[in-house]
Amino acid sequence: MNTQLCECKLAANGAPPAIAGDHDAIFKWPVITGEDENAVLEVLRAGTMSGTAVTRLFESEFAEYLGSRYALGCCNGTAAIQEAMWACGVGLGDEVICPSMTYWASCTAALALGAAVNFADIDPETLCIDPADIEHRIGPDTKAIIVVHYAGHPCDMDAIMEIARRRGVRVIEDVSHAVGSRYKGRYCGTIGDIAGMSMMAGKSFVVGEGGMVTTNDRELYERCMAFGHYERVAASRFSSASEKLLDPALARYAGVPQGGVKHRMNQTCSALGRVQLKYYPRRIEEIQQAMNYFWDQLEGCPGLRPHRVAPDSDSTMGGWYYPRGLYRAEEVGGLSCAAFCRAVAAEGVNCSPGANFPLHLHPAFHEMDIQHTGKPSMIAFAKRDVRQGPGALPVSEKIGDICFGVPWFKHCDRRTIDQYADIFKKVVEYHRELL
Repeated sequence: MNTQLCECKLAANGAPPAIAGDHDAIFKWPVITGEDENAVLEVLRAGTMSGTAVTRLFESEFAEYLGSRYALGCCNGTAAIQEAMWACGVGLGDEVICPSMTYWASCTAALALGAAVNFADIDPETLCIDPADIEHRIGPDTKAIIVVHYAGHPCDMDAIMEIARRRGVRVIEDVSHAVGSRYKGRYCGTIGDIAGMSMMAGKSFVVGEGGMVTTNDRELYERCMAFGHYERVAASRFSSASEKLLDPALARYAGVPQGGVKHRMNQTCSALGRVQLKYYPRRIEEIQQAMNYFWDQLEGCPGLRPHRVAPDSDSTMGGWYYPRGLYRAEEVGGLSCAAFCRAVAAEGVNCSPGANFPLHLHPAFHEMDIQHTGKPSMIAFAKRDVRQGPGALPVSEKIGDICFGVPWFKHCDRRTIDQYADIFKKVVEYHRELL
């Protein structure tokens, strides 16, 4: 008999897994009640799925929640960000700056608009765009900085806005991970020039499949409407729309969207969104309590750091979508993040290293020819080649070594959370078994 195997403590080496039983309730999301169902059924029974009356109510309520002057419901978050880019003037030969560590929808619309993406690196503590890696990327054709409040963590908006204002560049916030997150007391999505966000079924704020644009700028709001909401542009002999745009250059195309797309939100989604919004602040407060409690139990654990804002600050993590932990291998004998995650997973906890794939290394941003020009879209209309290869963005490229996934607790059941925290502590305590 292998005595060493019998004495091992970790499931990765043959010990029984630590997690047993059904813990689905603590992870259940979204919370759907009869009130949500009735709101959706009302739209279905009325046959008004493609209308806008419910959506306008939702937009008004959502803008009030965030403290934004305008909100515009879209079919998804990708559409919302595309509208925001076009509204900011992004077009042929232009550039946008975006963190490499994000989902493709944060920036790929730039290629469709004929612009290039100049990727920036991230801060290893926040996992958000590093303000120190922005300014040197700004050139004469830079139209916008896209900031992503990654995994619910607000970006350093003071530093970013100072750079943007001084250099005359727009700031687009991608709030898809961070609906309800606050930066120094202000909601993410109200600090930059304009924001776009996803509200698909996997996010913390859920409408089914939808997105939202928010802004305090009337001109940007109107341009977003003109881009993909043909039925809401000012009435003319071509259209019976009921909203009046102040800009006649936009209104004269009433009835035909200037983006050639239809971005209207399905009213089953906006009906669901209205109900979800009523309870969202209370629900994400419980998520914040649960996630902060989890990290409090791991305080001082070698190799592990929380990815969160200071709990006693006036910033928050919102619904804490896509929660990460920060990993420091040098504190656990050089044990790799991948090996650590395998050991945690063996105990029955879903845990994987890293986060998104660094976009600056993806072939799409080196080779993809969207416009069929015979050239990659990143250089088809550009005055300079901003494509970047391995080694260009070192923090983004080592994401698999410096962060890992943790359970996304939706309810503050401390007894259950303790069980999960104990597993992370156990793997750290017995990490020498894995070396």
